[in-house]
Amino acid sequence: MSRKFLLLAGVVLAGKAAADAPNVAVDIAPVHALVAQVMNGVAEPSLIIPPGASPHDHAMRPSEARALQSADVVFWVGPELTPWMTGPLGALSEGATQVELLEVAGTVRHDFRDLADHHEGEEEHADHDDHSDHDDHADHAEHDDHAGHDEHADHDAHEKHEEHADHDAHDDDHGHDHDGVDPHAWLDPENARVWVQAIAKTLSEKDPDNAARYQANADKAVEGLSALEAEIRADLAQSELRFVTFHDAYQYFERRFDLASSGTVSLGDASAPGPARLAELKARIAEEGIDCAFSEPQYDTRLISAATEGMDVQILLLDPIGVALEPGPTLYPDLLRAMAASFQACSGNS
Repeated sequence: MSRKFLLLAGVVLAGKAAADAPNVAVDIAPVHALVAQVMNGVAEPSLIIPPGASPHDHAMRPSEARALQSADVVFWVGPELTPWMTGPLGALSEGATQVELLEVAGTVRHDFRDLADHHEGEEEHADHDDHSDHDDHADHAEHDDHAGHDEHADHDAHEKHEEHADHDAHDDDHGHDHDGVDPHAWLDPENARVWVQAIAKTLSEKDPDNAARYQANADKAVEGLSALEAEIRADLAQSELRFVTFHDAYQYFERRFDLASSGTVSLGDASAPGPARLAELKARIAEEGIDCAFSEPQYDTRLISAATEGMDVQILLLDPIGVALEPGPTLYPDLLRAMAASFQACSGNS
């Protein structure tokens, strides 16, 4: 059998696998990276929320709405992160499957905290329940009785979603509910390991012909995630950091790697703070001798500057969503490594 024939046969089989694979849509770039790892060699998932947009209040472009509407499988963190997705997901086509990752069995979950009100530091690590037992949530029921989806189809006015450009006009966190589960769970690599197995299971049930490949990819991803965690733990060993962040998105990373924030400008959903909150944070920064304040690339840096004005505090960047990274299978490890590097820069160990 000629080499040319074997190559041609391989191309045909790869094309058939991609043609038979389900259409998969994913909410945010870090989760998209995990799904892309599991689907490697089969097909590519669609990303609904671009990295530069805020997942809390994104307005979909027409192309993103079409990708969601045509999906056979949707992986999303859950309504705690993207409450606006509930409507579109309720109108998925008959037979489509959605997996809410915060509800996957074995997921480590932490409740929202407010470091401005609960100045507990490291004690919070011992006081919060992980809520890690979620039985039978790996696959959500299929949506059988939904009408056609016609909302969110025309958002031409939102060519680029520019969120939170000016926080000064808002009052203290009005209109937001900060109770319940903190949705930033992807920042714990233990959750990533749990999720890639759940992703492989869901895809294998939807696409049995590629089940062996999905599972092999998931097993490889788990190995890589375990190595990544060990690498970051070694990098951050002996780091005694005193820091504040723009919004409280990092407790999953902090708890996994034994870090503790002293405060935040905003709460977990990045809602706008008022003058009283900024004044309290400014006083805490001065009192505790904070080393670093972490801003975020998609939010207004003036608030961090205001909170640290007149103090010897290094302003650095933390990116929980991957704004500066190229979407794809490597985004997740790149994201966590970049976060670890930022903490190292704060400690002076980089």
